[in-house]
Amino acid sequence: MLCDEVMSGFGRTGEWFAVNHWNVIPDIITMAKGLTSGYAPLGAVAMKEDIAKFFDHRVYEGGLTYNGHPISLAAGIANIEVIKEEKILDHVKKMGPILRRQLLDLGEKHPIVGDIRSIGLFGILELVRDQKTKEPMAIFNSTSSEMSILQGYLKDNGVYLYTHWNAVLIIPPLIIKEEELAEGMGILDRALDHIEMLIDEK
Repeated sequence: MLCDEVMSGFGRTGEWFAVNHWNVIPDIITMAKGLTSGYAPLGAVAMKEDIAKFFDHRVYEGGLTYNGHPISLAAGIANIEVIKEEKILDHVKKMGPILRRQLLDLGEKHPIVGDIRSIGLFGILELVRDQKTKEPMAIFNSTSSEMSILQGYLKDNGVYLYTHWNAVLIIPPLIIKEEELAEGMGILDRALDHIEMLIDEK
């Protein structure tokens, strides 16, 4: 079993890895992003000992240019120490239900929100044109004028987040404070109002 923890690892969900929520022990875990909190580029693959032993006498063909660079490795070690010392996981566990409540509130208020999901400080809104049919606001592997306008509105008002097709990903800094999260979600609320107004005018 191989688990991709590139986005969900290192505290994003309130545990070191998302699989920890279900006591899953994968054979292989891929990781990056949160490994250094983006301070330096670093990815890694962790594997069970019996799999690792396969490479004791065989070359593991996984290296690329600057593989294992000491600056990136130092950043990774320092980042893990900060996560431990600053009790970041505890903070994410506290903030997770707050984010979830805010997402649910947006879902209840806005008819263009078709679904919400979250775990820890890892949330998503799926935007739709129709609540009944769940027709997405942007088709697979594409975007739409509404999604582009939404992203522009957010940027113009100081909120930088990632949209992917019809999805709005809510992935704030793990050290975000409750009032900062509320401020950002308030701007997102107004952005959704803006999109709904444009749709009604059509």
